Amino acid sequence: MDTQAITNSIYESGVSTVIRDTVWVIPTVQSIHILAIATLIGSVLVTDLRLAGVLAMEETPRVVATRYMKWLWAALVVVLVTGLVMLIGEPDRVLANQIFWLKMALVLTATVMTVLFRLPLLREGFSLEHAYWARVTKPLAWLSLLIWIGVIFCGRWIAYVI
Repeated sequence: MDTQAITNSIYESGVSTVIRDTVWVIPTVQSIHILAIATLIGSVLVTDLRLAGVLAMEETPRVVATRYMKWLWAALVVVLVTGLVMLIGEPDRVLANQIFWLKMALVLTATVMTVLFRLPLLREGFSLEHAYWARVTKPLAWLSLLIWIGVIFCGRWIAYVI
């Protein structure tokens, strides 16, 4: 099944029709999506800047990560759910858009980086001073932040690129 057939199948579904035809659904879901992105990016920003040695240096990386990871994960779930609703409501606008697929690749990359890079911080006794982590922490923090900024840019460009 090709992309156009999948798009048509989703577009013709009852759920897609309800989402499209109920005047308040898309703008409400988009607003919630943007608020969740702001929460997610805020959490990423604080933890990445701490790991880069720029912010909250009076606190350990573990304390900062512990405080913000729950917000990051909750916001990511909301972003994914609201994004799915928007995709179902307007599959023709989204699935054929290359910027959408770039955004999804960046979200996947950033999420994997979050799991591999931040979750170890939450373990008791983990130390960033370990030789390997000491070398990669700052570059990975900046890379993570750049990837999430790329997600934001792609999200905005989806509306303007067909």
